[in-house]
Amino acid sequence: MIPRTDREQAVAELPEVADPAGVAPQDARELSKLFFEQLAHLEEGTPEYQYARNTLIEMNMSLVRFAAGRFRSRGAEEREDIVQVGTIGLIKAIDRFELSREVEFTSFAIPYIVGEIKRFFRDTSWSVHVPRRLQEARVQLARATEELCTRLGRTPTVKELAQLMSLTEEEVIEARIAANGYNSASLDAAIGGEPDGETVLADFIGSEDTALGLIEDFHALAPMIAELDERERKIIHWRFVEEMTQARIAEMLGCSQMHVSRLLSRTLKRLREGMLTTD
Repeated sequence: MIPRTDREQAVAELPEVADPAGVAPQDARELSKLFFEQLAHLEEGTPEYQYARNTLIEMNMSLVRFAAGRFRSRGAEEREDIVQVGTIGLIKAIDRFELSREVEFTSFAIPYIVGEIKRFFRDTSWSVHVPRRLQEARVQLARATEELCTRLGRTPTVKELAQLMSLTEEEVIEARIAANGYNSASLDAAIGGEPDGETVLADFIGSEDTALGLIEDFHALAPMIAELDERERKIIHWRFVEEMTQARIAEMLGCSQMHVSRLLSRTLKRLREGMLTTD
């Protein structure tokens, strides 16, 4: 009997999943391990490879829906866009996942999915975004304020507005704050009442915190650092968290400083290449 090749064995062991999208999350977790095992032996571009890859995508769409659920305040139409971009993150995670790293796929995939969704918001969101419920509350607030002003002959209180609108006082306050985002003013507009007459709105706006841009980098780095072996993670932690010198790290590991330098350079190169690929 002629022995089978790894590819032939992988093809033979691929299970048939009639409805991948209908597989329960717990079952999907176990099935995914099997499909990843077989995917490693299949040639990219073959029908078998595409079947395994597409099945993995469909089975793990619950991860995308879970991540999208963190952005419930978005409208129904935007939620559909969120799921679509989240799926791109899922595909990236599938293409980069390796069972040999001994990391759960769910833990590996979520940062990719969330990172892709946040990148979508960064690139497409308005500078000021007001949820639809608050947009509608602004209109209701304007009508209620006008009605009570006419009826009472004065500006209504928050409590009176809340009673008329059948909302809580907190919701009325929230609607008032949101209404401030309806109209915009030029940053060069002069602020009334200032003695010098030259003070403009832009003078009261803080500068951008460039450190906030690191948040996405941290999300992208997390799964890559999880893939490192224990010694590599220790070196990264000692060097950049505890700020140890390479000489001190060499003492901790019982090796030469030159060896630590080579290990650190190799690890940083791998992380750098991973970040460039993620972007």
